[in-house]
Amino acid sequence: MPGHHRAAAYIFAVALALGVLAAVPSAVESIGVAYGVNGDNLPSASDVVQLYKSKGITGMRIYFPDSNALKALSGSGINLIIDTGNDQLSNLAASASNAAAWVKANIQAYQGLTIKYIAVGNEVSGGDTQLILPAMKNVNSALAAAGLSGIKVSTAVQSGVTAGYPPSHGTFSASHMGPIAQYLATTGAPLLANIYPYFSYVGNQASIDIKYALFTSSGTVVQDGSNAYQNLFDALVDTFYSALGSAGAGNVKIVVSESGWPSAGGTAASAANAQTYNQNLINHVGKGTPKRPGAIETYIFAIFNENKKTGDETEKHFGLFNTDKSPAYSIKF
Repeated sequence: MPGHHRAAAYIFAVALALGVLAAVPSAVESIGVAYGVNGDNLPSASDVVQLYKSKGITGMRIYFPDSNALKALSGSGINLIIDTGNDQLSNLAASASNAAAWVKANIQAYQGLTIKYIAVGNEVSGGDTQLILPAMKNVNSALAAAGLSGIKVSTAVQSGVTAGYPPSHGTFSASHMGPIAQYLATTGAPLLANIYPYFSYVGNQASIDIKYALFTSSGTVVQDGSNAYQNLFDALVDTFYSALGSAGAGNVKIVVSESGWPSAGGTAASAANAQTYNQNLINHVGKGTPKRPGAIETYIFAIFNENKKTGDETEKHFGLFNTDKSPAYSIKF
């Protein structure tokens, strides 16, 4: 994804933890996979859609309104998160007419899609954070005017916008988040959260056991009042839920818009760990967290390795599949 995070922001996530592994319902409808295209020799969009359908993957996130993907997805029934792209924030925030033009060109122009969410910005940082809320409001107005108010508008954020430990002490550490959370509470849209136990672990190995990050702890790691945390994923999600509550937006749900583990390129990055994390994640999300039992809609990052990604070497190694569509390692959806 453009401007992907990964770094110091995750160090805050000290010993977070949580909850017993659940048996997966026979059809977990809550798992999607992010489709990034920053790689060489990737399959055609139509082949990618067929791959999703053949594996029973019911959701997809795309990081810009990719016309090839949107055409291929027509009639597929795959649930979609469409990112605007961070480069569109100033344009969308500037005026309602700009947002209307964007919606017309990138949403209304395509038929037969099942669009659930539009992500106005992904892990936006710096001064651009002030553009998120006006852009969201303009896009919402444009969708309503187009008769598309069933599509929910949100923004995707990473764990660095929260602080506090244990999870019940979670608050928003970033000043732009309170108003966004309160706005989401009025629209009924979820907050999209990119949840990466991997980065929390790598940034704080002295305090976090890798088993806690991989869902393989044998029992409770963090007791937080009446909530017992056996894995870090749940702890990170519930920190967000506590932050939403403290911002007066306790009715807003979390959709995990990215989570994954790299198979190469850095500390604890191996095919074995990636397989363990992602399979356990798939098996777990039907259960929910201690604060919010029930299925968590979750999108794994990512369908393919992306050799053109910049930043840390691990960025290039999050794929579930190779470019020939063979599995990078065994995963059952």
